[in-house]
Amino acid sequence: MLAPFKPALPGAYLSDQVADVMAARIRAGRLVAGDKLPTEASLVDQFSVSRTVVREALSRLKSLGLVESRQGSGVFVKEVGFPPLNFDAKSVASRQAVIQMVEVRRALEAEVAALAAQRRTKADIKHIHQSIADLDQAVLAGGDGVLEDVQFHLAIAEAARNPFLLGTLQYLSQFLQGATRVTRANEARRDDFVRQVRDEHAVIYQAIKAGDTEAARKAAGAHMDNAIVRIEQADPVFWQQTGDELASTLVHGLPASS
Repeated sequence: MLAPFKPALPGAYLSDQVADVMAARIRAGRLVAGDKLPTEASLVDQFSVSRTVVREALSRLKSLGLVESRQGSGVFVKEVGFPPLNFDAKSVASRQAVIQMVEVRRALEAEVAALAAQRRTKADIKHIHQSIADLDQAVLAGGDGVLEDVQFHLAIAEAARNPFLLGTLQYLSQFLQGATRVTRANEARRDDFVRQVRDEHAVIYQAIKAGDTEAARKAAGAHMDNAIVRIEQADPVFWQQTGDELASTLVHGLPASS
């Protein structure tokens, strides 16, 4: 018989504690595929937490692909193959979370740009150019340009002709939009930042259009490096008034899937 869970310790993120303990048992093989989890009422009693905490913990386990609900039967451990790509940035400050996401982008997008320069077609060049125009138009119309900025980078990824890289960036787009929302809000506060971003996009585009692999790689990497510098130069007031709120999807996590 499986030993009961111990009560959660007092403090923040009780649901995370509960989810982490249960996930550890699953990954250690103490709960295996097909095993039924204790009832919600039993978990409330064992962890000494509220029903809300238990439900949030179960939602997180579902989002991690570790368990599944079966109508009228309960919650069961899933057959686990490769673990799904997942990020949990609750434990880091919002500013650092944004910087770390930009570092992830730098690692991917420099190579993506290089491949795009090598493999782009006339249609790809037209698509990338149009995405820049869409971004400019969105800004002129008073928008933040977040979606258009992400689409610019995805257009480059499509030109790279690597479905694995494209799929990774498409998955990351849900997080990239959170990070981009912060970077663009910060950049909009200074005209020099706005010009820098526009110029950097233009350099990437021109390198890809010219088929210059190394120049495209260097331009994309420099764009991410400069984005980090711009975030580091944001004043404390920005984070107090705007940055922390906009970075919430990185700091507090995305809504768990059911």
